[in-house]
Amino acid sequence: MKIAVTVNGKRIEEDVPCDLLLIDFLRTHGCYSVKRGCETSNCGLCTVMMDGIPVLSCSVLTVRADGCTVETLEGLKEEAAQFGAFIADQGAEQCGFCNPGLIMNAIALFREYPDPDEETIREYLAGNLCRCSGYEGQLRGIQAFLQWRRKGDAKHFQDPSQRDDRGHQASHADSLLYQEGRP
Repeated sequence: MKIAVTVNGKRIEEDVPCDLLLIDFLRTHGCYSVKRGCETSNCGLCTVMMDGIPVLSCSVLTVRADGCTVETLEGLKEEAAQFGAFIADQGAEQCGFCNPGLIMNAIALFREYPDPDEETIREYLAGNLCRCSGYEGQLRGIQAFLQWRRKGDAKHFQDPSQRDDRGHQASHADSLLYQEGRP
């Protein structure tokens, strides 16, 4: 079947088999952040945005994406960079395998609920399997990011070679954002 789908801003027109899963289509087109985990729609590793809504690409046929816009982590690097640094700062990225799915769901959370409460955050985390962290670090990372965003104060991000007034090194999140040239 011939489909036309926009993936990370690039329009792709292609003949695809009717039984091709969206995860396989995306990986064929270089979207390697989309990972195969459980293949039963339970782990969240394959999460992508389809027309702005998070979907599990392991359970969506590519033909269902015909005419849609699909975004993966590769297409949302800027939006993901700041938040990802907060996850790293909380030590919640131990092996990193679940990070792309978690970050995609966090982006969906932030878009739908600009200032979510803890219960809402936990509901969004519930669809992401992480065998390393126990989710508390992820929760703390999200809360720290939201607190930083509420303050609107990017001044606390500094050159990681700089020390604060107590002589402490800048945090890992500060380092990551500084390296990316972000405030």
